[in-house]
Amino acid sequence: MSTDAIVLLRDDHKAIRKLFREFEKAEQDAYATKGRVVDKIIEALTVHTYIENECMYPEVRKLAPDLEDDILESYEEHHVADLLVGELATMKPEDERFTAKTTVLIESVDHHIDEEENEWFPKVREELGRKQLQEIGARMIELKKEAPTSPAQPSALKKTIDAVIS
Repeated sequence: MSTDAIVLLRDDHKAIRKLFREFEKAEQDAYATKGRVVDKIIEALTVHTYIENECMYPEVRKLAPDLEDDILESYEEHHVADLLVGELATMKPEDERFTAKTTVLIESVDHHIDEEENEWFPKVREELGRKQLQEIGARMIELKKEAPTSPAQPSALKKTIDAVIS
């Protein structure tokens, strides 16, 4: 298993996109299926954004300060996703706006993933060496073990975003 931070994040992206496709393939009235898939999406996104916000972004910001604008945009995209995830976590699959809200989340996160993989990751790989990316990845693996799995769990995410914004 690679500890390269970018490889780990790409693996997460693949798993998240697989869940998105499961949701999109579910029948319109398959509330139980949609509910189970959204629960998995919520968990995957909560863990993923946590390790990016708590480890990847701060480390890259420190080691490659010229990428700060990209990082700040990513924090904001995560913030939007977190709001949608938080709302979805309180909804039932049969709620009128459940499918629409999930669709907006999927579109937003797909856009974010595309930007990261096609624009930001190449810049990061160019700026940081293999050793640095492996060290960051090893920290991300450890951090994942303690990451919150739902928006209801307390996390340092809000502190991190508040610190970046102020």
